[in-house]
Amino acid sequence: MNAPQFGNHEGKNNMGESGAATDLSDRSIGDIIRDTRNLSAEQVEKILAHQREKGTRFGEAAVALGFVSPDDVMFALAQQFHYPYAPEGTHAASPELIALNQPFSQQAEAFRAIRSQLIMRLYGEGVPRSAVAVVSPDTGDGKTYFAANLAVALAQLGGRTLLVDCDMRGPRQHEVFAIDNATGLSSILLGRGDAQVIRQVQGVPSLFVLPVGVTPPNPLELVERPAFGLLMRELSSKFDHVIVDTPAASLGSDCGVIAARCGATLVVARKNESRLGALQDLVASLSTSPTRIAGVILNEY
Repeated sequence: MNAPQFGNHEGKNNMGESGAATDLSDRSIGDIIRDTRNLSAEQVEKILAHQREKGTRFGEAAVALGFVSPDDVMFALAQQFHYPYAPEGTHAASPELIALNQPFSQQAEAFRAIRSQLIMRLYGEGVPRSAVAVVSPDTGDGKTYFAANLAVALAQLGGRTLLVDCDMRGPRQHEVFAIDNATGLSSILLGRGDAQVIRQVQGVPSLFVLPVGVTPPNPLELVERPAFGLLMRELSSKFDHVIVDTPAASLGSDCGVIAARCGATLVVARKNESRLGALQDLVASLSTSPTRIAGVILNEY
């Protein structure tokens, strides 16, 4: 996938030219690149001279002269457009977070396309907000990867987004986001939660994660209790988007119960891996429950 062209806000002839995009950052791309890489006045003059000579943008000139990397320019663009992005050298703990570590990649673009479809289907004007359960037929389908990146993509729009790890049979979201898992969802459902169970993700101000906490011996019973449905409704009223990771359907009935309590569902299957029969059975089962199936995703990654 080709990298996007540098935005007009950078200015063709002047590093400090701000252009007309007053709703974006007041700092130009050049200012951000200069401050990030601690460029000297002499280096800046060389970049400006190259920019005038070649008719390029400041970032392109800086890369051509070897003063900065393309990733530095991407980081500056992200800063100017208030777009959460983990630049090279400061990448998020898990390489699975494609939408955060590689926001201009083909995979990240796929998540943005899914995000757009999800918003159009579930978040129309006047439609009550509901949590979205991410379910899959079997382990290894990429459900956790999908839920994590979808949550990042939604948070990058600026709305408060909560990712709930409800896979109490094999939780992984705390590992993906490198957050503490001492307490979490299981603590809340057992009436032992505290004020610190929801963690904000570093570098993404709008993204929050509720980990599983201690893995309980009776996960199905916990989500079948009224407390879980009440919790989902409360969280949906406090956040713009709530994405819920679930156990694979092959491990038990948990995902179906969770999906019903959430109100909406996305089904994830893995290309060349998921069995068609298992996928059809899962979709058929969900079709008879109170949840609304927002779509079926074929995971190619």
